[in-house]
Amino acid sequence: MARRAPTLESVVEDERVNAGLAWLLVAFILLVVVESALDGDFLWAGFAAFVAGVAIAPAAIYRDPNAMLPWEVLVLAALPLLGRALATMVLTSRVATYFSVAALALIVAVELHAFTPVKMTHWFAVLFVVVATIATAGVWAVVQWLSDIYLGTAFIQSEHRLMWDFVAATATGAAAGVVFEWYFRRFVRMDPRLPDEVSRR
Repeated sequence: MARRAPTLESVVEDERVNAGLAWLLVAFILLVVVESALDGDFLWAGFAAFVAGVAIAPAAIYRDPNAMLPWEVLVLAALPLLGRALATMVLTSRVATYFSVAALALIVAVELHAFTPVKMTHWFAVLFVVVATIATAGVWAVVQWLSDIYLGTAFIQSEHRLMWDFVAATATGAAAGVVFEWYFRRFVRMDPRLPDEVSRR
């Protein structure tokens, strides 16, 4: 009986291929860190570095380079980072910032579900992503305020605009929650891309 050639889907679902794609995306995020630092945008460079650190946390904890998030989750985090770094007309820096915050919350939620005993129901997962996005936006606002005071930047221009930023963060978090819920409907409990020793934990 002839052996069937591997399909594109089976290749993408392979844990080593997934890990390779994930590490490439992490490398891209690190390039954003360097680019932002060279431009003098140290606040954003620090945020991108934090995203990269969270992304590689499972591999570092389990000491297994294959223990990486599904690559499509990291794509969701990398795209707004690219948009913020380039400040394109399509994706302004502020919009990209809150998409990045939502993507970070999404990464944390997927890592908790995939690499820890914590298992979330769909409704709680959506709520978690929304609340985590709002909370992260709050922390980000405090960091910007401290930067304005001690580094002489001008991130926070008015309280009115800051409140609209929180509204935007909430809306973005809700959208990320919907994406999370959709993703988990197709994300099986034992993802075949995760190493066996990680899946059993």
